Amino acid sequence: MRWVLPLIGGILLAKNIYLMHFLCNWDWNISFKDGILTTMLLMLAVWGCVLIIKSYPTKVGLSLYALLIASGLSVLFIFGDVQLLRWWLEDKKAYTDWLTATMGIRFLITWLVCAWLATYTALRKKVVETDKKLQQQSDASTLLREAELFKLRQQLQPHFLYNSLNSISALIMIQPEKAQEMIGKLSDFLRSSVKREAQDTIPIAEELLYIESYLAIESVRFGDRLKVSFEKEYTDDAVLPPFLLQPVLENAIKFGLYGNTGSVAIGIHIALADSILTITITNPYDPQTAAPKGTGFGLQGIRRRLELLYARADLLETQKDEHNFTTILKIPQAHV
Repeated sequence: MRWVLPLIGGILLAKNIYLMHFLCNWDWNISFKDGILTTMLLMLAVWGCVLIIKSYPTKVGLSLYALLIASGLSVLFIFGDVQLLRWWLEDKKAYTDWLTATMGIRFLITWLVCAWLATYTALRKKVVETDKKLQQQSDASTLLREAELFKLRQQLQPHFLYNSLNSISALIMIQPEKAQEMIGKLSDFLRSSVKREAQDTIPIAEELLYIESYLAIESVRFGDRLKVSFEKEYTDDAVLPPFLLQPVLENAIKFGLYGNTGSVAIGIHIALADSILTITITNPYDPQTAAPKGTGFGLQGIRRRLELLYARADLLETQKDEHNFTTILKIPQAHV
């Protein structure tokens, strides 16, 4: 807008002088005086339109408001323009008569210029306000999403912590050395959790180190009964959200060990293909055995986290048959 008004002013000044001198046959003195005063007052009216629309809100439709402002200032302009020109060129009787006769066309031209620029300013203001509202909604949506993700992470972690503390409590009386070992491992595990809290994604290798720390704690609880095997087919640049695998493994351990007195093998297959990191976790499952109380919250939380992070509802799948329960996680890789 800073360069629009001077440009329009220059064009209108040249147009007024040209019309006055070459088409209406007035001398240069009258043409310059009429052109300069008319252009200055017109630019003042346009500037007033822009200033009023930008500065003062209205409950009326913005376009209607702009046209009303343009009409009012056009009336003031034509009144001031005619009066000043009559005063300035009062000795030119032929010119003042001609000036009176052309008031209508002057008003029309003024109104068109003011209405155009007023409407343009109003539309720009509306666009800016709409963009601002959309940005506020986007910011609010982002904050809500981050708050829900944080809540989900905080809900998932206590399940494992409660189980570990219960196991430590049971071990203190019968195997105090194992209880002490488990306390040390749990301390290291929680310290690592705090360091990873602020990260959106982490390398898969880092997540697996975290999982190994988790499994070391579970091995104290279950001893040789728990056996976990890994199959890895991915590159080192593969990433995933933190705290994603531990709840799934906790769920697998619950399903596999509940009601089972023998050893339980859990298989973890990790593969990267077509920009998707696929993690498949398989554990033994007996459909005749009732699921342990609370099982399933971890998977619900993981499903919701993936939906919030990637805006997709198909990134977690579960399958079960007579012998196995399988959880499949798909993590899109933006960098691949």
